[in-house]
Amino acid sequence: MQKRKLGNSGLEVSALGLGCMSMSSGYGPAADKQEMIALIRKAIEYGVTLFDTAEAYGPFANEELLGEALAPFRNDVVIATKFGFEIDPDTGERKGGTNSRPEHIKQVAEASLKRLKTDYIDLFYQHRVDPAVSIEDVAGAVKELIQAGKVRHLGLSEAGAQTIRRAHAIQPITAVQSEYSLWYRGPENEILPMLEELGIGFVPFSPLGVGFLTGKIDENTKFDSSDFRTMVPRFAPEAMKENMALVDLVCDVATRKHATPAQIALSWLLAQKPWIVPIPGTTKLHRLEENLGATKVEFTPYELSEIGAAAARIPLQGARLPEASLAMTGR
Repeated sequence: MQKRKLGNSGLEVSALGLGCMSMSSGYGPAADKQEMIALIRKAIEYGVTLFDTAEAYGPFANEELLGEALAPFRNDVVIATKFGFEIDPDTGERKGGTNSRPEHIKQVAEASLKRLKTDYIDLFYQHRVDPAVSIEDVAGAVKELIQAGKVRHLGLSEAGAQTIRRAHAIQPITAVQSEYSLWYRGPENEILPMLEELGIGFVPFSPLGVGFLTGKIDENTKFDSSDFRTMVPRFAPEAMKENMALVDLVCDVATRKHATPAQIALSWLLAQKPWIVPIPGTTKLHRLEENLGATKVEFTPYELSEIGAAAARIPLQGARLPEASLAMTGR
């Protein structure tokens, strides 16, 4: 497995990480715990070292899953988790709002450490910007956790450019996590140039367009009632029908490169910058193996330019998230 460094931080991880949310929540019923432990450990065998979770996934269940799966390999892996939502610590009920008050951040860190069966968190992200708490106070709270040895690196998720700059001035940011793929290219305009300037790594989630770029989904696909895609405008049947033009493009490139559509989507991301580390998620071993094969696909500069230009000419229909979720991003 190839290795990459997240910006100037020196934190080295596998070129592809593993997003673990879907194992516990978001895409329907939780997968079998023992099967997911086996999958996570298989990923380690294949050289994956970056594992992404959050207290909100489950809630709590995903961190507990990773804690059990990664315990025998703790010194060989990088665990990224997140704080920032209001979740009842007793019931696990998510109350809906953000909460990044410094005292809450520290409480979440202690609880996450227990669930993850570790004494330090490698990368601690603010899950969503909290409009009620200054980002300087958030960065300061994580800085204190770093000084205490409980956290090693600060990250931000779905934050806007000015928020990133302000936080970085208080505590250097190691990574920013946001959605990025051929399906959603918003970070290219302002975020990626700024991250390069500041020496911050970028960790794209949903690098396969929440499954759309795999070519396995179309307007006839039926999602489980608990799958969050049932609420996403871009996954409405009429929008998917229009957006299939992008899938057709990816499939055409895959045929020419003797690869799968998923591998093309991931390898295109990897080719954008050497400090980009996508975190595709899966609950299936054959998909894990397929995704990791993306690291072997190479593009010429002309091919990259051709793919990017062709994708930019396709007008995609539907917002990438429900309106309430979009309101919490890019601040």
